[in-house]
Amino acid sequence: MTTMFAVGRTDLRRTRWHETPPVALRSGEARLRIDLFALTANNVTYGAFGEAMHYWDFFPTGDAETGCIPVWGFATVSESLVDGVDVGERFYGYWPMADEVVLAPVRVIAEGFFDGAAHRRERAEVYNRYLRCSSDPLYRPETESLRALLQPLFITSFLIDDFLADNDWFGARTVLVASASSKTAYGLGFCLAQRRGEPDRPTVIGLTSATNLAFTRELGCYDEVVAYDALAAMPAGDRAVYVDMSGDAALRAAVHQRWGDLLAYSCSVGGTHWQALGGGKGLPGPRPVLFFAPAQISKRVAEWGAIGLQERLASAWQGFAARVADPRAPWLRVVSARGREAVQTTYAELLDGRVAAAEGRVLAL
Repeated sequence: MTTMFAVGRTDLRRTRWHETPPVALRSGEARLRIDLFALTANNVTYGAFGEAMHYWDFFPTGDAETGCIPVWGFATVSESLVDGVDVGERFYGYWPMADEVVLAPVRVIAEGFFDGAAHRRERAEVYNRYLRCSSDPLYRPETESLRALLQPLFITSFLIDDFLADNDWFGARTVLVASASSKTAYGLGFCLAQRRGEPDRPTVIGLTSATNLAFTRELGCYDEVVAYDALAAMPAGDRAVYVDMSGDAALRAAVHQRWGDLLAYSCSVGGTHWQALGGGKGLPGPRPVLFFAPAQISKRVAEWGAIGLQERLASAWQGFAARVADPRAPWLRVVSARGREAVQTTYAELLDGRVAAAEGRVLAL
């Protein structure tokens, strides 16, 4: 049987195991065994924005009431009817929370392939690309877990940093980053920290919960770290940009009310506070704008070329990965587990915010 973890599209706490008999492959298809995947607050964001951002479209459950939250990780080809995609090969990419998946590889080259399934053709290419580990210059067997946990998030971090700098920080002197202890946020913090000393670089302030205050300060990538409950006492005399990884409507309103017209730009990225999501209508200052990473990718590919973008991203990723895994003061501890119970438990803990900021969960069925 093929096993998939399904959740309620309108109630993320409603879960079930979806089992189907394995289907026979058709010409042009390949079956891959999913060996490991990361499960983080970012995946909860995929579920929270599943309808609006079409995350439910990638791996249909066959049931209109449920969806499969996508994850990033590694899989091995177990059966193939595709030239150039051979049994035993390993690929990095975007998978369902399942034990296996059938893809329809197209545009097969040495570096990998794209899934050409009809239901995915309208989705952004970044999610449909699968990288062949044997020809991937970034691949190291010993860093699979770290890559599954952080690289997809770091791409967003890198692009937000690039977007803000590309727009001259919208004239702001301060960048406020909400949910600063989250992995995408401290990836952004790392990128912004590399700009220290640059003319006109704004001060970067991480906003976080009292629980994660010490951890976030110890990262050292923010110029200042402030607890949410101290927001009202913060000076608001300079123009600021708000980068919202939390999705928390009340927090967003507090920031907009505090800075008002001094808020130069309000960027909505994630939903780590998924239970507090809400719109941004009627707030003082600028209308919150959802950050769409593929748009910045397209802009930079047009300006730098695909190889130029890849080289810049690879260089930034290698620096970030080295810092995260620094044995003297690592930012992340990898926790691995296998089986249905591990998946369900981790998912429930993420929904409740009970996974420590310094911990990353890597799972398999």
